[in-house]
Amino acid sequence: MTILPDYLIRRYVQGKRIGHEITFFSVWYELRWGITVCAIMAISLITVVFFYHPSTYNVRSFFRTVTILPESGGRVSEVRVKNGQVVQVGDLLFRIDAASQRAAVEAAQSKVEEIDALIEVADSELAAAAAGVDQAQAAFDLVEEDYLRSKTLLDRGSGAVPQSEVDRLRNQMNAKQGALDAAIANRKYAEQKITVQLPSQRTSAVASLEQAETELAKTEVFAGVNGRVEQFVLQVGDYVSPVLRPAGILVPASFSGQRFVAGFDQLAASVVKPGMPAEITCMAKPFTVIPMVVVGVQDVIPAGQIRQTDNLMDPQDNPRPGTITVALEPLYEGQADGIPPGSSCIANAYTNNHDKLQAEDLSMGRWLFYHVVDTVGVVHAAGLRIRALLMPVQLLVFSGGH
Repeated sequence: MTILPDYLIRRYVQGKRIGHEITFFSVWYELRWGITVCAIMAISLITVVFFYHPSTYNVRSFFRTVTILPESGGRVSEVRVKNGQVVQVGDLLFRIDAASQRAAVEAAQSKVEEIDALIEVADSELAAAAAGVDQAQAAFDLVEEDYLRSKTLLDRGSGAVPQSEVDRLRNQMNAKQGALDAAIANRKYAEQKITVQLPSQRTSAVASLEQAETELAKTEVFAGVNGRVEQFVLQVGDYVSPVLRPAGILVPASFSGQRFVAGFDQLAASVVKPGMPAEITCMAKPFTVIPMVVVGVQDVIPAGQIRQTDNLMDPQDNPRPGTITVALEPLYEGQADGIPPGSSCIANAYTNNHDKLQAEDLSMGRWLFYHVVDTVGVVHAAGLRIRALLMPVQLLVFSGGH
């Protein structure tokens, strides 16, 4: 717009020749102010476009995966699914060799049965102890009657019962009393064995059985969510571990694919706000521009996160400045259908000053500036559409078809 008209006038109107009157110095000298103003205007225009209407190539539709891991390590004894198979919650994926776990369950079950048998035997022991108490009580009562009768006769001064006989009966009564006390203590022991000892042992045995059954259940790995099994090449005899040897990945089927995450430069931190209009175009859906809206802006920059270690952090160890994480969703329902999760996209966000332009006390300078900002957004929108058209050509032709 500056150099070409000047050349045409000089060459065909004024008749000047290239290399003689028309030289690089003469053109620059005559047009230095116009070229400088155009360069400043072009740089200013580009700065306004990219600052108020930021763009980024870092756009992804992230989705989560579930690692297929057993709760305990071991050798695989059975595989029930194949790679790429769709599974539902609760479907059995594979089993680990559970010989030792089954042996532990059988041992714990035997211990419970043994204690149940001891409880039945203890009932018989209690009955025997009760009978022993009755027998000892009867023997004590018989000796006590003889002792009281003989002592009564002796106290009345009767010569039919000597003192030695009374002493013998008293000693015999004391012996029977000791036998009765022993029988009562034996019965009490039998009662406590039934009510305290054996139930406690049975509770412990049942807990051991439940623990053994839990360990046995860990040898079976089930699907925790509905989804599709990926990278699952497990074979019988493979060793899997909850720490080092996962079995595969489960991709949940609940992902809607309607939210995209974009990383804008930090210069856009003061511009990108929730509710801001945006557009994306994705490699998985070429020649298509999808209107979006900013639904969230992360208030921290991931590049600044730290984890507690024994070393002091040096800022120069992280050379990347980091980006502003922005969440985008389609402006209209279903417009992002057909874009596979994880697709790479390009996004533009547009500053909208419509509400500010409606203010009555707006100065002329601000009114003009807001109009310029909103107008140059068309330039960036056109650039996005040009990239959407050229993306297949660039990828399939100029990048060797990769």
